[in-house]
Amino acid sequence: MQLGVNVPNFGPGTDPGRLRDWAQTVEGLGYGRLLVSDHVAITPDVASQYPAPFYEPFTLLSWLAGFTSIGLGTTVLIAPYRHPLLVARMAANLNALSGGRFVLGLGVGWARQEFEALGVDFARRGKLTDELIRDVRAAWSDDDDYRAGDIPIWVGGGSDAGLRRAVRLGDAWHPLRQRVDRMRTGLQRLKELADEESLPVPGFAPRILLRLTSLPLPEGERVAGEGSLDQVLGDLEELRLLGATSVVLDPFSGDPAETERPQNAWKDLATVAASWNDDGVEKQ
Repeated sequence: MQLGVNVPNFGPGTDPGRLRDWAQTVEGLGYGRLLVSDHVAITPDVASQYPAPFYEPFTLLSWLAGFTSIGLGTTVLIAPYRHPLLVARMAANLNALSGGRFVLGLGVGWARQEFEALGVDFARRGKLTDELIRDVRAAWSDDDDYRAGDIPIWVGGGSDAGLRRAVRLGDAWHPLRQRVDRMRTGLQRLKELADEESLPVPGFAPRILLRLTSLPLPEGERVAGEGSLDQVLGDLEELRLLGATSVVLDPFSGDPAETERPQNAWKDLATVAASWNDDGVEKQ
């Protein structure tokens, strides 16, 4: 099971130098993939959680590809914000420039004001996401000019619609920051939907919070990746047993000021990386 890291590409402490430090730290600790998130118009609903500067994911990952050798990805690209052929082109180019290291994680989005600023119908975001995935795959398979190679598509979302989208259109289900029991239930539903559609069950590649605490947290009050080191390692092992081929650790706890103190996140990532190795479980 590969471990990756969601690197904050936003906030008051984020600049090119710090993003380079993040990339080199993640790779130096032995993680297998570096992923970043997506927003285009930093409207008030976005800025309250993910303030400017916000580095556009394709631009940033193309730059980071030049001085890293690990996998790269989006977690998640907001599908309705861009034309499908633009996404197909940028993803194919990034994959080629990085030597086939790119994973395209997609989601429907949530920020109503950002949708309005971009002139995109918020109510149609699910349908637009479905259309984009189909069109992107068609461009990759039908047009040699795109030369996409084998780019996995991870589909986010925990609703029935999101799970069905993962079954029909995705290579993996990519739930974000959920409890382990909820992901277990989601996987059961994923199998039911796959059986209904007579389709294979997609892979499982969750993104979980990483927040280490000195004492264990009550089991009913925490999401996966939150709590004592033993709790976090237990979560990783349980996700592995549930079939996860990749787990993305997200060390951002919600306060934009954290981006000015990345050393705290790096310490937690180093602790998990060393302990996961000590347990004798390969990361890649």
